Amino acid sequence: MLKISPIPAFSDNYIWHLTRGDEHWVVDPGDARPVIEALGDSALSGILITHHHLDHTGGVAQLSTRFQCPVYGPASIKGVTEPLTDGDQRELLGLPLRVMAVPGHTLDHLALLLEEENPGGAPRAHLFCGDTLFAAGCGRLFEGTPAQMYASLSKLGALPPETKVYCAHEYTLANLRFAEAAEPGNTAIVNRLAEAEALRANDRPTLPSTIGEELATNPFLRCHIPAVARRALNHGADGSLENPDEVQVFTLLRSWKDNF
Repeated sequence: MLKISPIPAFSDNYIWHLTRGDEHWVVDPGDARPVIEALGDSALSGILITHHHLDHTGGVAQLSTRFQCPVYGPASIKGVTEPLTDGDQRELLGLPLRVMAVPGHTLDHLALLLEEENPGGAPRAHLFCGDTLFAAGCGRLFEGTPAQMYASLSKLGALPPETKVYCAHEYTLANLRFAEAAEPGNTAIVNRLAEAEALRANDRPTLPSTIGEELATNPFLRCHIPAVARRALNHGADGSLENPDEVQVFTLLRSWKDNF
């Protein structure tokens, strides 16, 4: 049976720890120490990386040397031994792994979809999306364009609604407070914020979420909603955009969130 657990790192990172049988994998180990502590006497079977930022890769060299394990990720990253690219299909922990390119936060960003068998039903899907899609938010645009990021988010938003979303940071409260400002009449956001506040008050993670939750509460996946578009346009105060398209709405929202 597949088990997925968060390993907290730094102030708000999660390194995702995947186990099945005797295998142990981690996603985006920015720091080796908490991974080694979580493993105890177990060996690390391999490492997955979504993008090149140091808080996602800083522990790779120490872990791969210590455990002599493979490193899967974008070919642009030093230390990757198994380069991945858009459309690749691999096997991980005895389960199918699908690779999707999701540029925007960085140009090399990948999302990794692991499918777990579900007797009698559709496979259970687990999405490791790094800093592209957050709970109720999305990553900043450090390298890509708004059009690239919006296309990447739309790709993830098209996954089955029950897909579990494992992003790499505990940003949920701040993101939901922005979501309230971007769409104040959305009761799903209000309810989700109350649930998230209760979890954090007890020092519990707000993750994973699901694609269905994100479609209902994440303003960056709701750029087609007229109320969200109006709020973005009013905040952006751009008189030249009388009927903005979804990329333009996304651009206004992202600029607003950057300074929220």
